[in-house]
Amino acid sequence: MSAPLRNYDIAELRRLDVAHHLPAQQDYGLMRDIGGSRIIVRAEGSTIWDGEGHAILDGMAGLWCVNVGYGRERLARAAYDQMRELPFYNTFFKTATPPPVKLAAKLSSLLGGHFSHIFFNSSGSEAIDTLIRLARYYWQAKGQPERNVIIARTNAYHGSTIAGASLGGMGSMHAQGGPMLPGIEHVMQPYGFEAMAPGEDEDAFAARAAQAVEDKILEVGPERVAAFIGEPVQGAGGVIIPPRGYWTRVEAICRRHGVLLCCDEVICGFGRLGAWFGHQYYGIQPDLVTMAKGLSSGYIPISAVGVADFIVETLRETRDDFYHGYTYSGHPVAAAVALENIAIIEEEGLVERTRNVTGPHLARRLAALAQHPLVGETRSLGLIGAVEIVADKATHARFGGGGKATIVRDICIERGLMVRAVRDSIVMSPPLVITEAELDRMVDTIAGALDAATPVLRAL
Repeated sequence: MSAPLRNYDIAELRRLDVAHHLPAQQDYGLMRDIGGSRIIVRAEGSTIWDGEGHAILDGMAGLWCVNVGYGRERLARAAYDQMRELPFYNTFFKTATPPPVKLAAKLSSLLGGHFSHIFFNSSGSEAIDTLIRLARYYWQAKGQPERNVIIARTNAYHGSTIAGASLGGMGSMHAQGGPMLPGIEHVMQPYGFEAMAPGEDEDAFAARAAQAVEDKILEVGPERVAAFIGEPVQGAGGVIIPPRGYWTRVEAICRRHGVLLCCDEVICGFGRLGAWFGHQYYGIQPDLVTMAKGLSSGYIPISAVGVADFIVETLRETRDDFYHGYTYSGHPVAAAVALENIAIIEEEGLVERTRNVTGPHLARRLAALAQHPLVGETRSLGLIGAVEIVADKATHARFGGGGKATIVRDICIERGLMVRAVRDSIVMSPPLVITEAELDRMVDTIAGALDAATPVLRAL
């Protein structure tokens, strides 16, 4: 352990959790009924411990983010040193501090291509808000203010602010706190397991899913469409890995109609797919890119938007302020931690290791798990993956109307593995430092949980 363990009163913390704390994205009635949250008190490498002493292999890297693993003294030291030198100053008053300037240059070099500039925020949701405003303001500055419609995908997740929830295509989120923002349209996601037609091959499905983007552009009118956005691989939507050729087709469609191409790299960035960024894996060149999570490996809140040079030049030509930004945009401590986090990823070769060692190992183990009677499909890319749970392998029929992966997830957690349930899928996104032995344990635990869940599911 990198620090001594404090002697917490776990029962009191759980009581206070119910009495005063509203945790994120929870059923608050359920949290009251179960007596509060599980209290996580320490972590090291790929393992977390709760206050009752249970060790849990973290198959979700926190929340898709702890890429370099837990317990990194270098990241704590980077924060400490920067706090002592300059804990905070803003970027509003024609001022900047050294860490965000250096981080912007580093991110520009990692992104390559035409990404000359970076705008900083504190969360992925804020980065999405920034992207929306940048895309729309760009077209205003070009004298085309009517180009304000943004196209996203059904079941996409792009954050939980009003703007992020509106841009995302999740019906459960749209049903709460509406109405959603106008000027956003949605098209089908490239979810082959559910959407591929009988007899349709991967290439035909890729063409059909991409054509849905062009059809929507034509329906709305190209002169009104500002941008299309998608995650290279959809994360919270269920680890939806697009078919080969999908992204190159979408890029060509956007170029044909003069639409900005945007990639949400909040989950896929910083090595998750075995490349620095997901769009690089797919060989495309977007115009706006959002980043968060792996940017600091979750050690401190920070996010960013990579902005293409031609967009920056257009904004400069307006000779007007861009009235957007946050108190903590370019926070020096967050930027210092992110710089050190990137240095760790580079020095330890974690991107290459994910691409050449651990990613292929996970794919092999999941491929064997696909033979399980309850598994309709397994899929992975780099260190992100999913297991589809079905009642009938031949027809892909679900159990009891769907949404039963929570049964398997809960068994996994009881047996010392943290994974996530998304509808009828178990999804995983472990730290990039995870070992092959730990990956074996992760897949073996899922297999055992499927066995244990079988009589429960068959009884539905």
